[in-house]
Amino acid sequence: MTALHPHLSHPKYRPDIDGLRAIAVLSVIAFHAFPAGLKGGFIGVDIFFVISGYLISTIIFQNLEKGTFSFTEFYIRRIKRIFPALILVLAASYAFGWFALFADEYKQLGKHIAAGAGFVSNIVLWDESGYFDSATDTKPLLHLWSLGVEEQFYLVWPLLLWFAWGRNFNLLTVTLVVAVASFYLNIKGILTDSVGTFYSPQTRFWELQSGSLLAWMTLYRKGAFADFKSRLDGWLAAVVYRESQHQADGKTLANVLSFAGLSLLAYGFYIINKDLDFPGKWAILPMLGAVLIIAAGPQAWVNRILLSNRLAVWFGLISFPLYLWHWPLLSFARIVETEVPSATIRLIAVAMTIVLAWLTYKLVETPIRLGKHSGAKTVVLILLMLVVGNIGYISYLKNGLEFRQADAPAKTKMFADVKGTVLYNTPEDWIDERCRSALGASYDYLICRFTTATPGTLVVGDSHAAQFVYDSIAKNSNDLALVAVNGCLPFIDLVTINPTEEFAEKSSRCGVVMPIVLKLLRDFPSIQRVVFATRGAMYIEGSGYGDSEKKNNYRIIKDPDDRLAENYNQFISGYVASINEILKFGKAVVFIEDVPEIGVSAKNCLDDRPFRISDKDRPGCNVSRKSFDERNANYRKAVDSIAAATHNRIRIFPAYEYLCNPSSCDGLKDGASYFYDDDHLSMRGSSFIFSKFAEWLRQVAPKI
Repeated sequence: MTALHPHLSHPKYRPDIDGLRAIAVLSVIAFHAFPAGLKGGFIGVDIFFVISGYLISTIIFQNLEKGTFSFTEFYIRRIKRIFPALILVLAASYAFGWFALFADEYKQLGKHIAAGAGFVSNIVLWDESGYFDSATDTKPLLHLWSLGVEEQFYLVWPLLLWFAWGRNFNLLTVTLVVAVASFYLNIKGILTDSVGTFYSPQTRFWELQSGSLLAWMTLYRKGAFADFKSRLDGWLAAVVYRESQHQADGKTLANVLSFAGLSLLAYGFYIINKDLDFPGKWAILPMLGAVLIIAAGPQAWVNRILLSNRLAVWFGLISFPLYLWHWPLLSFARIVETEVPSATIRLIAVAMTIVLAWLTYKLVETPIRLGKHSGAKTVVLILLMLVVGNIGYISYLKNGLEFRQADAPAKTKMFADVKGTVLYNTPEDWIDERCRSALGASYDYLICRFTTATPGTLVVGDSHAAQFVYDSIAKNSNDLALVAVNGCLPFIDLVTINPTEEFAEKSSRCGVVMPIVLKLLRDFPSIQRVVFATRGAMYIEGSGYGDSEKKNNYRIIKDPDDRLAENYNQFISGYVASINEILKFGKAVVFIEDVPEIGVSAKNCLDDRPFRISDKDRPGCNVSRKSFDERNANYRKAVDSIAAATHNRIRIFPAYEYLCNPSSCDGLKDGASYFYDDDHLSMRGSSFIFSKFAEWLRQVAPKI
């Protein structure tokens, strides 16, 4: 056997596998277009993984056995299969973005084009997963993460099998070891790093390996496998049928397998949703469902009637360009509409996806894949991919090519520095070296910053405390420290939780704040005051403000069975307990009454794109003073109660007053956005409020 030998053999074409591809791609499209209608539709990607693992491993196993395996031909086929449609979609996305996107958005698109061209989208998206990462539905190339996983598999798996075969290793053992190791990392990782587990190739390979195991069984143990299937088929036939002529004809087992596989997929579409820890154990459902359907063979009733019908096969044949086109269309519609598009617009996007996919298949994919001059085509495709990737990367390095739009400077000013605060970093950068040294350890989810070795002010809270810390403040303030955990109140024995979170994990995460605060007060006598800043109205009312957060259901509880606790009373008692602990150290306590929630992302309400799909009015970057006062009435009442319960030994800084007037609370000031999203301040807004706080503190400091 040589690594450079022409004419790879390929498995016999099975139309039912194209039908299975149709289920996979249509479920993903349905989920992305109408997520409430098919909540588990995203598992279609996992079905693709199984199919890819089965087909690719079948090719490799067969050709290793025959001594005809060729790395050159293997990768030429992959390039001719994948590059044409991908290059087209990347180029089209870049061209549309040129006219539709702001500079920061185009910069991100450029990075994602480069990542897509290099098949590392999953790694880049994983690295971007900070607290203030852009919403997933505004990333037109988000879906390329799965292509990254598959291509990384195509690079590693053939090399590993070729190496194992050359040293006479058992390929079943190799496949099992890789599959089990990957599944173990998946189960372990989902508990500690759900985002990394979703995107990581190591935690996804087991799904492709399940297809590899099936390929090995059908090729290398064909006789034993067939004998086992015959015996099992006979037993099932005897159970199901009365007549002996139905026994051991091979169809009973095939039908049972295919029906079982289809049932598992249907159950997965129904029970799995984006709030579950996925992949984890839940990915077993689509994996096993796909394996059973493929194992059933083309003669099973489901495979023969449902999956091999002309419409299903047609969708399967264009499944790759369907997958590539659907998300850019839906995502760009979301971006230019500045909100979730209407059902009509989404239906039009799906229809356009089908048309573009068919045209891509007929006019681009098929001629390139089947025509002559294979070597020349491969070289051209590689060069084109390099060009597209480099254009994207240059656009990223050049900050989104601001010169594209005549009014770009004004737009850039409007959104200047919105990503400057510590929140926009990834969690690995939330703790600086001074803080790590002071604590003697690094904590998951903890945001901890020291601007000096001898801080005088300690800011404590959630993300609404962390939003005040960024480079310019660090330079202008020589006595500041920060301790915060996103989504957590700084309480001693109470936990803020919503239905998507596990109590034990959230309790562990939130429970580190106050012990660390008390440790710092003991270790740093320079700290003279503790400043609390949290998103109080959300915790008391139990939900955020605005359509995107109305469905949240936050509760402040002591244990998971605490169903009668009222957020209002828990909020007061939790703060009183924490403040009393701090007062024991003789430190001053300041409470920041939160900035307003404007209920809509700043970029959406300020949007001034060159075109839109509909003429629907856009929301303003403000909230009426009446709405603000109603939203915050219980919160402000609770703050007054906290002050009274601590004998008025705290000082209250009304941050909202600097963004509100008698008629409204505004997110725009001096032509710039003071908010990044619907409730967090941008760097400009943080600088403004912090300057007001510093001025206020200078006035009250002698009194506390």
